[in-house]
Amino acid sequence: MSRWRPVTSGVPQGSVLGTVLFNIFVGDVGSGTEFADDTKLCGVVDMLEGRDAIQRDLDRLERWVCVNSMKFNKAKCKVLHVGWGNPKHKYKLGGEWLESQQCALAAQKANHILGCIKRSVTSRSREVILPLYSALVRPHREYCIQLCSPQHRKDTDVLERVRRRATKMIRGLEYISCKDGLRELGLVQPGEEKAAG
Repeated sequence: MSRWRPVTSGVPQGSVLGTVLFNIFVGDVGSGTEFADDTKLCGVVDMLEGRDAIQRDLDRLERWVCVNSMKFNKAKCKVLHVGWGNPKHKYKLGGEWLESQQCALAAQKANHILGCIKRSVTSRSREVILPLYSALVRPHREYCIQLCSPQHRKDTDVLERVRRRATKMIRGLEYISCKDGLRELGLVQPGEEKAAG
């Protein structure tokens, strides 16, 4: 039989009462919505007051964490901006800026799928790679463009590298410019001619 041990903070995992104790422990957080050990904080930011309200909630969460001898894994804390013309305000949690990484995450997922295609498909012909790209990779890239409407150069660049990598996978297009490869494959959208270089 296990011996009794003092618990000074947190909740013992794997116990029958763990979930109940956790809910009691985080019951006074107040801001956001808790899911197991995750917290989601959201709000509408159409004016500076909305931005300030979200920052106040983040500050309140940080104070709660300090009082309860806990800490956030700030590497896992993300900001999700939604909507066209969104000003994409920046927020701090415990003195550190939280980054909006939705374009990077969409590109990472698309690149992961491209890697799976490269490792599992031996043919490099246009007839094989292009339909796979169009069905499996392109939706992630375009979803991010429609959802986030990337306005910063670093966001558009990371999404553009996905298209460039797909172009270079196709036999016969490895050594031509990306712009020409995209045009050859019909992947350049109207109004994108300048950006495809």
